[in-house]
Amino acid sequence: MTTTVKEILGKQAAGKKVRLQGWIRNHRKQNIIGFIDFFDGSAFESLQIVYDKDTKEFEKIALYHIGSAVTVTGETVQGKNALEIKAAIIELEGDCPEDYPLQPKKHTLEFLREVAYLRPRTRLFQAVFKVRSAASFAIHKFFNENGYLYVHTPIITANDGEGAGNTFKVTTLDLGGKSPDYSKDFFSKETSLAVTGQLEGETFALAFSKIYTFGPTFRAENSNTKTHAAEFWMIEPEIAFCDINGLMDIQEAFLKYVINYVKENCQSEIEFLSKYNELDIAARLEHVAKSKIARITHEAAINILQVAKSDFQFKPEHGKDLAREHEKYLTDVHFRSPVFVYNWPKDIKAFYMYQNSDKKTVAAVDLLVPGSGELMGGSQRETRYDMLVTRMKAMHVPTDDLYWYLNLRKFGGCTHAGFGMGFERLIMFLTGMENIRDVIAYARTPKNCDF
Repeated sequence: MTTTVKEILGKQAAGKKVRLQGWIRNHRKQNIIGFIDFFDGSAFESLQIVYDKDTKEFEKIALYHIGSAVTVTGETVQGKNALEIKAAIIELEGDCPEDYPLQPKKHTLEFLREVAYLRPRTRLFQAVFKVRSAASFAIHKFFNENGYLYVHTPIITANDGEGAGNTFKVTTLDLGGKSPDYSKDFFSKETSLAVTGQLEGETFALAFSKIYTFGPTFRAENSNTKTHAAEFWMIEPEIAFCDINGLMDIQEAFLKYVINYVKENCQSEIEFLSKYNELDIAARLEHVAKSKIARITHEAAINILQVAKSDFQFKPEHGKDLAREHEKYLTDVHFRSPVFVYNWPKDIKAFYMYQNSDKKTVAAVDLLVPGSGELMGGSQRETRYDMLVTRMKAMHVPTDDLYWYLNLRKFGGCTHAGFGMGFERLIMFLTGMENIRDVIAYARTPKNCDF
């Protein structure tokens, strides 16, 4: 029976016979003894394998290359700081030639993106993806414990939920430079990859009260910034009988739950990432987890920024969006805490957001966090049929195609709200990584779909 590194470091005592299977991270050879830095992915920490002249085929083992897969049979012994394995047999399962790209040195992130199929073997990306896995589990755990239904919304859709275009078209037609006749296409209409699961999510919220989606979404935005990718994952809860104030309560509880889970279950990974990124990630997470999140209107935020003694590159203006430097000032300087900014100008927000009585703003809310900026965006949804139709027409959103969405306002509609959070942006916040390409297994960006 095979034992894992996690089991040995966590529970085993010295003097136990064990069998392990994994890979060589590093290999130091001397005349009469050798040391292998061994990992199997079960734990962030490596395990040291010691072999000597008593180990079967000592000379052959000394030739094993870094990156090779091996099976180790031996006994646990107490080392200086942790248990080690005194090997009796080390069998080669898969050799690795000397041109293996991941030799034991610090590689640049740019280089590691070029060998994305190998980078999960590095300590850096093992830390990142351990955190990603833990955060994913925590998200499902939070919603499950709070009575939410998990819904799988369509990946192929006939509507653009954001109304902004930039979608990937899905077709079986041979376009050949001609204007396509979508009536002859697979779905008999124009379809694309989904940019959101929100609209379909609302149909389930008005049946189950509380639901969430968590899956891949797609946007054909030709952007090469550090925070944009063509394929990314979104978490999108929808809650019936909930207004914008209740929504902010849920967002705050949700974020703090996920942070606390990751802090508790990824301590080694966070410590490593803190050193790598020269950032006290644990302190940053602790600060957000313990802060009372401030709440201000967009108008109040602009007022604060306009009198701030800061030389902004972009002038803060009423009716306009916040720049990254504005977000940073609010979280890091003025409030020194996360901030909810709500009641945004109607003209810069989506068609489905509830229009306030001032006729200038909508009940939208963005959550800004220190060191990361915008992390979540949500709103109370427009529930008044006529006002939603008027808004859709003004924004050129086809009402005929979304008749079913409008009918939700006719057939037992109620006050409801929801938010969306880009999962990769959360992982960037949790790990201190600055580029979305380094927190997703295989980044899909302009001119890049190699793996």
